[in-house]
Amino acid sequence: MLNNVWFIACIWMGLALVASLISIRTGISVALVEILIGLAAGNLAVGFEGGTLQVGLATAQSTGGQLHHVLQSTEWTNFLALLGSGVLTFLAGAEIDPQSLKTNWRASLLIGVLSFAVPFGVVWFFAQYFFGWTLHEAQIAGIALSTTSVAVVYAVMIEGGFSDTAMGKMILAACFITDLGTVLALGTLFATYNLALLVFVIVTLIALWFMPKWTQSIITRFGATRVSEPEVKFIFFVLFFLGGLATAAKSEAVLPAYLIGLVVAGVFLRDKTLVHRMRSIAFAVFTPFYFIKAGLYVSLPVLWTGLLLIGAFLILKMATKIVGVFPLARMHWMNKREASYTTLLMATGLTFGTISALFGLQNHLIDQRQYSILVTVVILSAFVPTLIAQKFFQPSVDAMHAWGRLYRKRMRILSVEDVNSEDQE
Repeated sequence: MLNNVWFIACIWMGLALVASLISIRTGISVALVEILIGLAAGNLAVGFEGGTLQVGLATAQSTGGQLHHVLQSTEWTNFLALLGSGVLTFLAGAEIDPQSLKTNWRASLLIGVLSFAVPFGVVWFFAQYFFGWTLHEAQIAGIALSTTSVAVVYAVMIEGGFSDTAMGKMILAACFITDLGTVLALGTLFATYNLALLVFVIVTLIALWFMPKWTQSIITRFGATRVSEPEVKFIFFVLFFLGGLATAAKSEAVLPAYLIGLVVAGVFLRDKTLVHRMRSIAFAVFTPFYFIKAGLYVSLPVLWTGLLLIGAFLILKMATKIVGVFPLARMHWMNKREASYTTLLMATGLTFGTISALFGLQNHLIDQRQYSILVTVVILSAFVPTLIAQKFFQPSVDAMHAWGRLYRKRMRILSVEDVNSEDQE
C-alpha cells in the first residue's frame, strides 16, 4: 500500500492538514508546526510485527516500516519540496515594496550585513579553533549558521498580517541582504568557475532586467482575470528555466528565485490579485512538502549523541545574532519589544542554511555527521527563535506601522504612506 503514489500523497497532505489544524488552535506559525510534524514523522518506526502494530523511535538499524522512508521515497515529493522553497523564496522577494525598500534602506542594510557577518566570523572561528574542524568544514559551518530564513520569516509575516507594514518590509529586506551574504560567501570561497556558471549569471542578469516589463506586458495584454492564468504560468516558466540553469552550474535553484521576486515586486504591488493567487497555490500545495521535509532531516539519535555540539552551535548562532542585530534595531528607534522581535526573526534559519550544509556534504567538504549536526541546528533555529518571538515579543500591526512613521520622521523621509495617512485624517 505504501508503494502506491496516491497513498503517499495522502500521507503528506494528511500531515499538512494536521499541521494546519494545530497551527489554528495554538496560534503558532504553520511553517513551524509542519517542521515539527516532519520531525515526528521522520523519527517514527511504524510497522506490523507478529500481527501487532509496533511504534517506536526510528534508528539506522530499524527494519519495521520507518515512516520517513515513505515520505522521502519518491522523486516527485522531493521535487515538490524543492518547488515549495523556490516559490516561497520568490514570493518573499515579491512582497518587498520597492519604495519601502528605498525608504528603509539604511536599517535594512546595516541589520542585514551584521546579521550575516557577525555569526559567520564567530562560528567559523569557534568551529575551527575550539571544536577542531578543518578550515573548509568551519567555513561551511559559519555560512550555514549565519543565514536568516526568508521562508520562515515570510510565512510568519503573512500569517500575522505584517507583510504590509513598514517594519515587516524592513525585516524581509534585511533577510534578503543577510542571505545575499551567504550566496556571496559560498560563491567566493567554493565556486567552480566554468562556462555553465558564466551562462547562468548572464541569463539571470538578462531575466532580471526584462522581467518587470515582460510580466506587466502579459498582464496588460491578456488581463489578470483569465482562467488560464498566463501570467502565473509565465512566472513559473522563468523560475523553472533559471532553476535548471542554476542546477547545471552546480548552484541552487532558489538563488535566482528571490532576485526575480524582488524585481517584479513593483508589478505585484499594483496587482494584489496575482499575489493572492500565487500565495494560495504555494501555501496550499508546495510549502507543506518543503517544511515537512525539512523536519525529516532531524535525526533524534544523532541529536542525542551530538547534543553538546548542537547546543553550542545553537547558542553561538543566537548570541551572535543578538550582538549583531539588537543594538542596531534599538539605534533605529525600535523599543525593546520590537527590537527583540526583529532580532529573533533574524536569528531564524532554514532554506539557505540547509542549502549551505547540503552543498558542503555533496562537495565532500563536511561528512555525514557534521551535516546532520548543522542541519539539526538550522532546523532548531527555525523553530526556537520564532516560537519565542511569537509568544513573548510579537508586536501589533499598529505598532509596526508606528515604527515606520517614526523612522521616516527621524530620517526626514516623506513616503506615500505618510501622504495617505494625512489624507485620511
